[in-house]
Amino acid sequence: MLMDGPLSVSDVSARIYLSHEATLTLLRAGRPLKLSEEPAANLWMLGEQGAVFATNPGVQAMVRHHRLLYNDLADPLALLKADRNGPTTLSRFWTYAGALHGASERGADTAEYSALMAASQHFVADEVLASFSFRDVDRLLDIGGGHGAFLRQIGSAWPHLKLGLFDLPEVAAEGTAILADAIGAHRITTHKGNFFKDSIPEGYDVVSLVRILHDHDDDAAQALLANIHASLIRGSRLLIAEPMARITGAEPMGEAFFGMYLWAMGSGRPRSPSEIIAMLKNAGFASARPVATAQPVNASIVLALA
Repeated sequence: MLMDGPLSVSDVSARIYLSHEATLTLLRAGRPLKLSEEPAANLWMLGEQGAVFATNPGVQAMVRHHRLLYNDLADPLALLKADRNGPTTLSRFWTYAGALHGASERGADTAEYSALMAASQHFVADEVLASFSFRDVDRLLDIGGGHGAFLRQIGSAWPHLKLGLFDLPEVAAEGTAILADAIGAHRITTHKGNFFKDSIPEGYDVVSLVRILHDHDDDAAQALLANIHASLIRGSRLLIAEPMARITGAEPMGEAFFGMYLWAMGSGRPRSPSEIIAMLKNAGFASARPVATAQPVNASIVLALA
């Protein structure tokens, strides 16, 4: 609404059906957060952060989504005491979490999940593009790539890349169609399967796991890394990109936010780069190292060599 501003308190009040006093309280609450500002008496407009927020659908989608986490955290001790296999508000939303507990497919209602992933995936892709060069890469496979938001951004920045999308059948088919429209069908190969049960497609010099590993408990995550390693030829690489624990300057995002979030989701945990590197070595990778990113609050990177 304030994108149309500056507006008076009365203008805003009439449009959101709050009293003058309640509206003023809301506008003032946004001021120290830089969501709103009052450049002249009784005239309100977007603040610096408000302007960013209003034009960023990924941020908006994440904020709307957090209502689910708040619901699960209404009684945090009850959440921590409960069986993690039991349903929560978050696990119901992340319909794909059913696959984490043995189901072969995601739930039928994946539209909101896919929209959220597509809207927010660019945060991670931005960090990867700024920190890792695909200049010498010919073929990139994204495991659990959903509707292709990550591949679309990487493929647009590096037009020489041949791209592979590996995901559950109903997801991969739709993702490939979206990618074909965006960057050309000749660049896309579809691989349908379950990355726990099926072999990982071969022939790629870089394989990516984007916000996948931290969704899984330790045994499942270790099995996934071993399955990936078995498909890679010597010299190929695995790129893991996701928010990680114990990253200097982004500690709260790791164990505080994602620690509680993934507990509520019912699967997974945030891991430090050193923990991930130890798991990679256990899976058979020759070496692994962290790659620094400018905004680790969005994602950190670990790169492993087969």
